Amino acid sequence: MNSLHQNPGPQHWSGRKSEQKEYWYQWVDYQSNLQFQNEAGKKIGILGYPGEVGVRRNQGRPGTKDAPDLIRKFWGSSAYHLQKEIPIIDYGNILTLNNDLESTHEKITESVHSLLVSQHFPILLGGGHDLAYAHGKGIFRYLLPKGEKLGIINLDAHFDLRPLAQGMRHSGSPFSQLANEYSENFNYLVWGIQEAANSKSLFEIAKSVHAKFFTMEEIQSKSWEFMEQQLVAFMDSVNKIYLSIDLDGFSSAVAPGVSAPSPMGFSPEQAFKVLELIAKSKKLISMDIVELNPRFDQDNATARLAARCTEFVLRKTFG
Repeated sequence: MNSLHQNPGPQHWSGRKSEQKEYWYQWVDYQSNLQFQNEAGKKIGILGYPGEVGVRRNQGRPGTKDAPDLIRKFWGSSAYHLQKEIPIIDYGNILTLNNDLESTHEKITESVHSLLVSQHFPILLGGGHDLAYAHGKGIFRYLLPKGEKLGIINLDAHFDLRPLAQGMRHSGSPFSQLANEYSENFNYLVWGIQEAANSKSLFEIAKSVHAKFFTMEEIQSKSWEFMEQQLVAFMDSVNKIYLSIDLDGFSSAVAPGVSAPSPMGFSPEQAFKVLELIAKSKKLISMDIVELNPRFDQDNATARLAARCTEFVLRKTFG
């Protein structure tokens, strides 16, 4: 299998020195060789994916190699506010060898399934959004035998419902792959769609897979109460929620370090209302944050935003 695992370590986690455990980096443990802890009780499991093969296949800007470790760095320096003590384990990064994206995806799918079986709340740090195919597949593999219905909520400027490119998966195709493989169980909502970034044919594909979506025009013009009602109705229709946050959905003014930047994206204030609503549903089963591209970042603004999104969702979910 052409994938490689990189073990975690404290060199990727840092923060203000404190005799008391006041910052996230002080709460993180490390587990080598993807040996997932099986002790009873809920745990948070962190897995990095610094992959950019799917981005290159989608004609995006490569540069995600350092993304997961940068998110760890800024997340680790955040103040820790969880009310209940919960184990937090970093399992390292899954890399791609010889451009073999498919083998890497299978390793991620297996890892996500194992994390869920062992009572982890998985957090995947990317890396290209092709990660969502492997991530979602692992969740489906876990939930379908239980008869539980999964809802996918994607904060993104794009549908990511593109067809394969010459038969190959890429960062624009993850949700079309999930829709094809799990058509009867595919429940998908996208928040932040930009019409200028999605062709008419993509809107037709979204319609054909019964995707629900909010465009940026709707987000700007309609009341939060209206959007909240729609989001709650979607969440009420499913048993569990998989959250995917694509950093290119944010305005490039706050998130310049992405593969496909846009000046017309949503603000952190708008997005965090959605994140809080999802967290408080108590249905969130797993999440990822993707498309951080440190090569084009400015003063690590996008990496800091990614870390803050992660900390916020966990604080609202487990706080």
